[in-house]
Amino acid sequence: MSSPLNVAVQMDPLEHINIDGDSTFAMMLEAQARGHALFVYEVGSMALGEGVTEPGGVVRTRVSAAVRPVTVQREQGRHATFGPVARRSLGEMDVVLMRQDPPFDMAYITATHLLDHVHGIGPGKALVVNDPRWVRDSPEKLLVTHFPGLMPPTLVTWDVEEIRAFRRKWRDIIVKPLFGNGGSGIFRIREDDQNLNALLEMHFARSREPLMIQRYEPAVKSGDKRIILVDGKPVGAINRVPSGEDHRSNMHVGGVARKVGLTARDEEICAAIGPFLKEHGLIFVGIDVIGDYLTEINVTSPTGLQELERFDGINAAGLIWDCIEAKLAGKAS
Repeated sequence: MSSPLNVAVQMDPLEHINIDGDSTFAMMLEAQARGHALFVYEVGSMALGEGVTEPGGVVRTRVSAAVRPVTVQREQGRHATFGPVARRSLGEMDVVLMRQDPPFDMAYITATHLLDHVHGIGPGKALVVNDPRWVRDSPEKLLVTHFPGLMPPTLVTWDVEEIRAFRRKWRDIIVKPLFGNGGSGIFRIREDDQNLNALLEMHFARSREPLMIQRYEPAVKSGDKRIILVDGKPVGAINRVPSGEDHRSNMHVGGVARKVGLTARDEEICAAIGPFLKEHGLIFVGIDVIGDYLTEINVTSPTGLQELERFDGINAAGLIWDCIEAKLAGKAS
């Protein structure tokens, strides 16, 4: 058991979460059970201001937020009890969990820049999980492109003619917003579908962002596997199966979680990407695998902890805290 820690959780409003599925809530319960003190704040309350002068004349930038102390319990509607709001320096904390949901837009990116001033171990610093620099530099749909041997045929572009050529080659394709989340805005365009041009016109009329296009993988009918990795090592998986006529398996849009094990191919994928995750401070990661292909590496606010514990009895939240505590104690391998 480590010494009690002060843990600030940067998240969307705690009052509105589903306590039976939310991974942040599972991490908070585990932290509290270990004797750590919890505080929550929303990203909109963050402020970067004048620093304080330390002995020796060193000036440190101060990043603060309006935090609320909180205790949590597994009782929906009564799951959080808050103390009074106070503006505090995040450098006074031991750990900051960056757990607000995307979209991965400039507001999200700016928050990572502010947390860069805080991240570290030692006086005036807090261990930010995941490392804000590498969250910023690792958008889920782009990080996977650094492992081309693991992913399905993929195109990222603004160029409509390139998209049409990709569609002619692969016939059945998936069109995704590059910085979306939760399955929102993902379309399957079959060979005989006449909606591609209209879809591209609609997207580029309202967005300057490119699209990601991938070959449709029929294996998704059997599920989109979410594998949880802690400090670069796989600890378990759940299968998310599309419901009804929807091609999407994300639980945000009705996908159903099922028990599943890891295959030899899954282990191969994890072995290939694990060293990168560990080296860059990406402690809690959820990757998506369809059939034999890696499709996303989720580093912002991955989900799946509670489902994994229900299906396999794996306390992944506990493994995350084991890793955090070891790093703070200087004992991490």
